[in-house]
Amino acid sequence: MTMNEKANTEALEFYREALQLLQECGASYMIGGAFAIFHHTGIYRDTKDLDIYCAASEYPRILKYFGSKGYRTELTDIRWLAKIFKGEYYIDIIFDTPNNICRVDEEWFLHAYPVDFLGFNIKILSPEELVWCKIYVQNRERYDGADINHLLLKQGKTFDWKRLARKMDQHWHLLLMQILSFQFVYPSEFHTIIPKWLFDDLMARAAEQYEIPAPMEKVCRGPVIDQTQYAIDIKEWGYKSYTLKTV
Repeated sequence: MTMNEKANTEALEFYREALQLLQECGASYMIGGAFAIFHHTGIYRDTKDLDIYCAASEYPRILKYFGSKGYRTELTDIRWLAKIFKGEYYIDIIFDTPNNICRVDEEWFLHAYPVDFLGFNIKILSPEELVWCKIYVQNRERYDGADINHLLLKQGKTFDWKRLARKMDQHWHLLLMQILSFQFVYPSEFHTIIPKWLFDDLMARAAEQYEIPAPMEKVCRGPVIDQTQYAIDIKEWGYKSYTLKTV
């Protein structure tokens, strides 16, 4: 089923107008969020927002152009997010993640999928970039594990696992956690989707942790995946905050 058959008329009008203005302002961008999930899995969610991913250098141009057309604009968080509003509908302009790990760069565009979206030739985030971003969303109010499992189920057989493993190298524990989740959710599918070499490598790395000394400092990496629930560890329990690499 196509997007035109799913979304309501008012929403489609907003999306088309937004895409037209993005085209006019000459910005380089990709579509993510619910529409990327729909493209890669067929799962549709009725939404009032459009997730636009771009390099940090692009969002000022987008905000200024939409502002000149009467839209209300907002630099929500200079580290990763800006917004554009029209009535009950809005656009999220995303150029990083809240933990400053998944910064949008040229590699995203290189692997993005060219598609026809509501009559516009645009790019949609690859499933690898979607998984990379979503694997860090493990908040109490929002957890994207099911989205990732659905992406792996539908796209995992053609997935670039080596590229994802490279991106996740610093936080490989999270990739192992997700693979184990996929094994649990889809016991009849994981054999043909999750590469055995990757599972073996990650399990060996996990076992190796017991063979090396514990860290000298009490560090909590919880804020990497949830910026609120692990605040008590830093503020009251004496753990040092995990310093994120932002270069």
